[in-house]
Amino acid sequence: MAAHNVFPESRLPCPSARRELTTKALLTPPKQRIVIVSNRLPIMLDRCDGSGWQAKPSSGGLVAALRPILRERGGLWVGWPGAADVGDTELAEVGEHLAAHDNPRMRAVPLNSEEVDDFYKGFSNGLIWPLFHDMPKICRFSADHWRAYCRVNRKFAEVVAREAAPDDVLWVHDYHLMMLGHELSRLRVSSRRGFFLHIPFPSLELFLELPWRQQIMDSLLSFDLIAFQTDRDRRNFLQCADALGERFVVESNVKLDVRGRFLDRTAADDKAWSDIQIATLPISIDYSRVAKDAASDAVQHRALQLRVDLRGRRMILGVDRLDYTKGIVHRLRAFQLALERHAELRGKITLVQHLVPSREKISDYAKLRCDVEQLVSEINGQFSEPGWVPIHYMYHSLSWEDLLAYYRIASIALITPLKDGMNLVAKEYCAAQVEEHGVLILSEFAGAAAELKTGALLVNPHDIASTAESIYQAFVMPKDERLERMRRLRRTIRNHDVFDWAEAFLSAARKKSARSDARAGITPSSHNHRHGMSRA
Repeated sequence: MAAHNVFPESRLPCPSARRELTTKALLTPPKQRIVIVSNRLPIMLDRCDGSGWQAKPSSGGLVAALRPILRERGGLWVGWPGAADVGDTELAEVGEHLAAHDNPRMRAVPLNSEEVDDFYKGFSNGLIWPLFHDMPKICRFSADHWRAYCRVNRKFAEVVAREAAPDDVLWVHDYHLMMLGHELSRLRVSSRRGFFLHIPFPSLELFLELPWRQQIMDSLLSFDLIAFQTDRDRRNFLQCADALGERFVVESNVKLDVRGRFLDRTAADDKAWSDIQIATLPISIDYSRVAKDAASDAVQHRALQLRVDLRGRRMILGVDRLDYTKGIVHRLRAFQLALERHAELRGKITLVQHLVPSREKISDYAKLRCDVEQLVSEINGQFSEPGWVPIHYMYHSLSWEDLLAYYRIASIALITPLKDGMNLVAKEYCAAQVEEHGVLILSEFAGAAAELKTGALLVNPHDIASTAESIYQAFVMPKDERLERMRRLRRTIRNHDVFDWAEAFLSAARKKSARSDARAGITPSSHNHRHGMSRA
């Protein structure tokens, strides 16, 4: 068994005094342990040639935010280790190794190859992902995939049931585990439960297309707290819950505003009992870490190299995972139209488009890659001149230092998803803009638009002509305006970072509800019946 210290201390950001205070506030009362449940663990297992399995860290702000919390509280992370058909003994060895190197306690949920295909690729990413992103035409409805989805959620619930104590707070993440609430109820797990959806929640018309809509809604409504990225997602959920006949009093009383303040309107409304809390809690990034790393000598050196390569030209940056929700073809068409309409852009600006490989074995993604590469070739063939190629296209992952260097020097970030739960690339770009000279062009259909609209240029990615004009507007924008816009963006993200998001969620999840008290054997008072808290 080959395994490494997945989270060496040298890679962790040094917490500021404010971070320490935030963490301390998050850690009270001490008896309430957090159990994180997500599709993936904060590690991924890769098979090594002739030496078993190797553990590598997962990336993302969620891991960075939750690791110090779990470390202090002695919490637990439950999830799939990222590889199929790993034996129980091998999983146990990895867990022991990680625990010995000061990592969060983890419990792996083993999945076989068939379950990965049917649960993950089939139901989760072949149906829920496109449906919740308003793309029903490419959804694949399969009863076999649904049964696999339920089986895997049951496997997750069985691991949680063995590990969870009544005083624990369970924090369940994302669309892969929407049936976990039902399975936890079936196993009589009494712990308080919160669910956070990282992707958009669909409109009523789209949600009703799910043959298993009632089962999913019933399961979600077994949580004490359900949180979404935007008010739009929260409203969609409430409309769906109402249309499916759920007889709950649902309190929409939790929200994190753009200044990072936790808002609780329950006390102000003088309501003594809340059955289910429905929250708008937009996720964010570790602003301090991104800004600090972007200002490092290593990133500065890499940025200077990139500036030399640009030869005085300005950069438009696109960074996306290969996915049909990201609007990459629409973006390229808008850039093409901007060059056609504004000849003064030619030779003075370069679009650098990074695509991170994703789900390459799924046919829709393979076709998208071909479409993107064909369009890049078409635009480069149309406009290239000696010494200038309009689009630099790269299909590979970037190191953290390289990504920050691109963020630092990009004059324009072009982030145009057709639908996105949040889009943390937009926030990372702003945090890394230490010179504050860049312009953010952002789709109005990204969750981040609600927070960043005061500084970004918002576009409808379906409106190719308008997006092309926004590219030109960003190019000719005066320096003072660029500076003021970017300062507003950075201030918003700094004041509402990922630690504030975690604190708001856990503060809300710790509240008592009629549902959680009933699971713990506490009989609701007559006050609850007067307010209609029981299901009909």
